[in-house]
Amino acid sequence: MSKSDARCYVALDLPSVAEADAMVETLGDAVDSYKIGLQLLPIGGVELGQRLKARGKNVFYDFKFHDIGATVEKAARSVAGLKADLLTVHARPDVMRSAAKGRGERALKILGVTVLTSLDRQALIDIGYHETAESLVMRRVEQALEAGIDGVVSSPLEAAAIRAVVPDGFLVVTPGVRPKGADAGDQKRIATPSSALQSGASHLVIGRPITQAADPRAAALAIAKEMRGV
Repeated sequence: MSKSDARCYVALDLPSVAEADAMVETLGDAVDSYKIGLQLLPIGGVELGQRLKARGKNVFYDFKFHDIGATVEKAARSVAGLKADLLTVHARPDVMRSAAKGRGERALKILGVTVLTSLDRQALIDIGYHETAESLVMRRVEQALEAGIDGVVSSPLEAAAIRAVVPDGFLVVTPGVRPKGADAGDQKRIATPSSALQSGASHLVIGRPITQAADPRAAALAIAKEMRGV
């Protein structure tokens, strides 16, 4: 029986593709799923994802597309052709609709990014939102459902409220997950792996607690064990 948990996407937020490849080798069969984000995408991250797919891994391209509808539609079509598993776009209604149209009937799952986990109430006020993170997230969830996409990205703190109003199979992907005792870093709205799943998260995104651990493989296995216990 595998000791990994495919619901955990390890964020390969590393300075180079060579370092990401080395981390994948270190983690081995302890990790089935990887997120590739903006740090690596411009310098070979897509090609890295293709190599991971060839090895049977799940790949999440965290592009966070945010542009006019025609551009997002074409970009989503391009990513769908890569046979990726997950793709993020900003949870603006027209952006989400365009991404769903571009994906078409292919297996790629589209996720709407609601409110970044690094933002707290004051940060939202500073950028012009005079509502709580949860109320803004829930508005974005309603719009995601109307747009016909597959799920959203939110902090673990909103997962229970989201799960209460979405259909079975709707994805709730939560970054900002930290094992007990781990440094929160720049994340403001966080939870442990088990509490995030108990609240209704379908998938977790975990980066530094694994990739910056003294023993990344042991850290990944410990998180997978905690997740399987939920």
